[in-house]
Amino acid sequence: MLSRRRALCLALAALPVSAQAASPLRVMASFSILADLVQNLTGPRLRVAMLVGPDQDTHVYQPKPSDLRAVAQADVLVVNGLGFEGWMDRLAQAANFRGRLIVATAGIAPRQTPDGGTDPHAFQSVPNLRAYIANLRAGLSAADPDGATAYAAAADRYLQRLDALDADIRAAWAPLPRARRRIITTHDALGYYGAEYGVDFLAPEGFSTESEPSAKDLRRLIGQIRAQNITALFLENISNSAVLRQIARETGVKIGGTLFSDALSPANGPASTYLDMMRHNTRLMAAATR
Repeated sequence: MLSRRRALCLALAALPVSAQAASPLRVMASFSILADLVQNLTGPRLRVAMLVGPDQDTHVYQPKPSDLRAVAQADVLVVNGLGFEGWMDRLAQAANFRGRLIVATAGIAPRQTPDGGTDPHAFQSVPNLRAYIANLRAGLSAADPDGATAYAAAADRYLQRLDALDADIRAAWAPLPRARRRIITTHDALGYYGAEYGVDFLAPEGFSTESEPSAKDLRRLIGQIRAQNITALFLENISNSAVLRQIARETGVKIGGTLFSDALSPANGPASTYLDMMRHNTRLMAAATR
């Protein structure tokens, strides 16, 4: 007569693999910031990967054949939306993706650009991240209903951390008069941050790092720096620094460091998570404008 334990093992062996132990949900995030957000809702239920890694520029990314295979095999595809990943629709179609698509910016009122376009960098406003997390929680729960309770609990914990981050950023800027909060960056990725926290950003490039500033634009910006006595210039981890270094030479304004705008740093860097990125950027910018 078989022991109870051996009988149970034989019964389990007769079940399909999916019934014996559910495989982790395969989630593909378009870039590093989204991957970090998803990982804050994860556990053994999710296996998270990303297409565009740390210190890489999503605007100009060229998908590889391996990306095609990875997207085809994913259960969930998480994208920013608002045109941030201009290549994503073509990639998903070529991969014949049939999983669940989560658009992290769904429901967010986009900021308009001066030329009537849409600024896709909504993640630069911490309050917007509440919508990101809500969309991720809902999408993951729909793809994996058995994990809905776990996703909701993880989302609640992360929202508390976002509330603390938002309060810290506001406290960092509070001592500085509005007129001092003027910063030059290499491309216009921080408009949502500026609108939320009362900071004016100027950039020689547009909203995408694909755009190049004209000589006229540079002369205008240099004149504005001198007229307004702007003291804060910053590089970005994903942008070509040549133009900003030229501006620094012509104006005599020192470069205050490197900001992380569209991508996180590697794990050993100062901005390896979204929370660290926002604190790092705020600390550098507030210090440079004092």
